[in-house]
Amino acid sequence: MTLPRRATGSSEIPTTPRISAASDAAADPARPEEAQPVRHRPGGRTARNRALVLDAVSTLLVEEGYDGLTVDAVAARAGVHRTTVYRRWRDVGGLLADVLDAARDDGWRPADTGSLQGDLAALNHEIHTALTTGPPITSALIAASFRSEEAARALRDFWDARYARCEIVVTRAVQRGEIPPDTDARRLLVAATAPLYHQTVLLRLPADPGLPDQAAASTALAAAAGGFAARSTGSAG
Repeated sequence: MTLPRRATGSSEIPTTPRISAASDAAADPARPEEAQPVRHRPGGRTARNRALVLDAVSTLLVEEGYDGLTVDAVAARAGVHRTTVYRRWRDVGGLLADVLDAARDDGWRPADTGSLQGDLAALNHEIHTALTTGPPITSALIAASFRSEEAARALRDFWDARYARCEIVVTRAVQRGEIPPDTDARRLLVAATAPLYHQTVLLRLPADPGLPDQAAASTALAAAAGGFAARSTGSAG
């Protein structure tokens, strides 16, 4: 449910201003003016370069923040020629978007503990660990999404994909008879995970090791009581 500690690793669920396409072209005349970021999954040397570049983006974002993240700095850290970075990713927004795009390709799945509360607690503990230990790439990418519209779109796509992958948690709970069949999976999952992001990313409060279990328990209780029943689109009659 969380973002990777490194762009090419396993799941955890974030100077200069953003470089525009025009300024990129001026800085590197050899770059095609209308170049677009590549979205296919190449192999060989291209794949190695992508891994090096995305790892450099994650590292620099944590160390320097968004304002210290430039195409030239990424190229230097990755040991890749700047023309290669400009041609493939265009600008900082393209780099951030590809970090998030790569994160969507992992094989992460939510745990099956045998109960809704257990599944939500396991999910929340992963999120809590990602947000409070190691390099804070998740928080850094979230912060960067407020500075780059391209990164913001990619982050929304990432969350959509992650929540869709987590809907199996709700499906299993329905099949076990723990919650009503008309439970809205997305609303339930957001309610269970939101307290962690609110406390850690927005309020920047000290880590609370009890929060993952508390949020899971309260959400499971509300779900069992029908608190996340799908909303009717019709008018009351």
